[in-house]
Amino acid sequence: MPNRLANETSPYLLQHKDNPVDWYAWGEEAFAAAREADRPILLSVGYSACHWCHVMAHESFEDEAIAAQMNRLFVNIKVDREERPDVDNIYMQAVQSLTGRGGWPMTVFLTPEGLPFYGGTYFPPADRQGMPGFPRLLEAVADAYKSKRQDVLQAGAQLVQAIASPARLQSGDTLLTPELLDDAAQATLQAHDDDFGGFGSAPKFPQAMSLDFLMRWYRRSKSPSALEALHKTLRAMAQGGMYDQVGGGFHRYSTDAVWLVPHFEKMLYDNALLARLYLDAWKLTGDPFYRRITEETLDYVLREMTDASGAFYSTQDADSEGEEGKFFLWTPAELEAVLGEDGALVGAYFGVTAEGNFEDSNILHVRVPPERFVDGAATTAPGDPLALWERVRERATNASSEAAFETFIKAAKSRLYAAREHRVHPGRDEKVLTAWNGLMLRAFAEAAIAFDSQPYRDAAAANAGFLLREMRPATRLLRTWKDGIARLNGYLEDYACLIDGLIATHAATFDERYLRSASQLAAEMIDLFWDDDIDGFFDTGRDHETLITRPRDFFDNATPSGTSVAVDVLLKLALLTDNADYERRASTCLRTLAPYIENAPTAFGRLLAALDFHLSTPQELAIVLPSETSISPSPRKERGQGGEVNPIAAPASRLVALLDQVRALYAPNLLIVGGPSGQTDNPTPLLDDREALNGLPTAYLCERYVCQAPTTDPAQLQAQLTAALS
Repeated sequence: MPNRLANETSPYLLQHKDNPVDWYAWGEEAFAAAREADRPILLSVGYSACHWCHVMAHESFEDEAIAAQMNRLFVNIKVDREERPDVDNIYMQAVQSLTGRGGWPMTVFLTPEGLPFYGGTYFPPADRQGMPGFPRLLEAVADAYKSKRQDVLQAGAQLVQAIASPARLQSGDTLLTPELLDDAAQATLQAHDDDFGGFGSAPKFPQAMSLDFLMRWYRRSKSPSALEALHKTLRAMAQGGMYDQVGGGFHRYSTDAVWLVPHFEKMLYDNALLARLYLDAWKLTGDPFYRRITEETLDYVLREMTDASGAFYSTQDADSEGEEGKFFLWTPAELEAVLGEDGALVGAYFGVTAEGNFEDSNILHVRVPPERFVDGAATTAPGDPLALWERVRERATNASSEAAFETFIKAAKSRLYAAREHRVHPGRDEKVLTAWNGLMLRAFAEAAIAFDSQPYRDAAAANAGFLLREMRPATRLLRTWKDGIARLNGYLEDYACLIDGLIATHAATFDERYLRSASQLAAEMIDLFWDDDIDGFFDTGRDHETLITRPRDFFDNATPSGTSVAVDVLLKLALLTDNADYERRASTCLRTLAPYIENAPTAFGRLLAALDFHLSTPQELAIVLPSETSISPSPRKERGQGGEVNPIAAPASRLVALLDQVRALYAPNLLIVGGPSGQTDNPTPLLDDREALNGLPTAYLCERYVCQAPTTDPAQLQAQLTAALS
């Protein structure tokens, strides 16, 4: 018989609805039951794509005897960490204080008042490798709560005091200088693995925000070591097993130091952050490899992670058919069955062997770039792949060896993808989270600008429309949506990431609704999350339920902190709306956190990007349009009544030519706005009193509202940009 979780919308909670454990969702009902029964609470936190969460569920939560023990001794609460980052953050800090490490599944024991007094992560069903078996642990914890109550309460109070202390940081007066950026960059480079790319040793996480900061710093410093580190890591990640070589998109992290064996789950936020990172790398270097990875990642999201409503799903599991990674693995025989005689060459390129590199099968990875493989294929694998390639090469005409090989591999990947679609797919968490959608919204919007891509522009507009319509039914932004139901108050990160995505979507579409909504959300964000006593933001709103402490996590982890993104978007909106109060609040946060940046720069990648913006000389590019000109659909072409493609009208073609000057330009501190001429109620003062000269789209390049001469000439705009950004 299903338990209480059957009434939830979270896919993770629903995975546990048939457990024999008498689960509660987080809420007053559970705490009231614990107080009435005078029992401690067992809090279990995880997420749907978590491999070890599934393992512990199968070993313990589905076991009748262990479940009966849990029900007898505890009131049991199950939490989806993606829905409730506040609960996860508070009790993860407790576990880390107790054990020195954290992770998921997280198991924490609480008093009926919510005070944590013991905890850990995964526990096996029996004693194993120095870990206590879960049943023995349950008895010991329950006995301690019963026989040593005062010690338990004292330990809980001490933990809460330790957790609450960082949240009460006072505003600082550190002078914000470029030296902060220089020192942070040097510390980041010292942590870089010059042999294999990435930071530190195994396991390796992508750390997109630290790489984004290094890219920004390279623009400032022109440091060869920064560019070398960027190339090393970006190539290694995208050519390794952490990248899905067949379907596109990145897995969560690499379990080894060489990026070969990933943890196979795919997270929306990783792919959002990495798509933007590779997009910027393409802008910075012009390397078509980075563009390909960007497009493959975004196309994967459109195919496999996008709801019909325009919303983006959260995660894909690591497991299928009960085995980690099975969906993504290949054997030589499987390649041959799909590709025929071409399978041997494709296998040689992707490192496929009879012995395998994971569970007697193979994770596809690119051992050498295509140009090196083609030039020296005979040395790259057994079976004389050079002879195999020569037979394939005979089918190619009018193409270099490298171009022909890339065409061949692209076609082979398409065939492998089609065949893989017949396999049992990993599970997919189809809940929609506002913050993660905001991250992906920005990625699609910026790619739409860079590639002048109508599908990406459409995806951004559809997602922005969904978020504003479904996640903000009134004046309060909500956190999560599933099956037509939106619920839970949004957190600071939800507001900030959505604002960030909306600013980018306005730049991609010139639709004023998105910039107006961004400004409205910023006012709500300050009202709900800003606290004058600390001169900073809390993660939960003033209307949030009372927890044992009000969380304030300012570190950039797998996702950017709400504070980092809030600082970034306030700095942008300060320029876009001419609001000095936004800049005051943002700079106050930067000064407060500057000492922490100095001590641990790799934990503040997104905040360092905001600091770079603050210390730079940002430019604003306002494009004023004749009233009949539209950026969406793409002005490169218009279709006649019969569907044929007609030549574009002169104003639209001039708009394309103007925008072409910024598409491939790496200018992270350039803000773009657009709108019709002659409008009196503009979403930004940058468009006030601006005219479309001679009835043509006109560019106004400004620096804090001091503008250069307006121009309709793309060459003149290019010259202005070159001078301003040099």
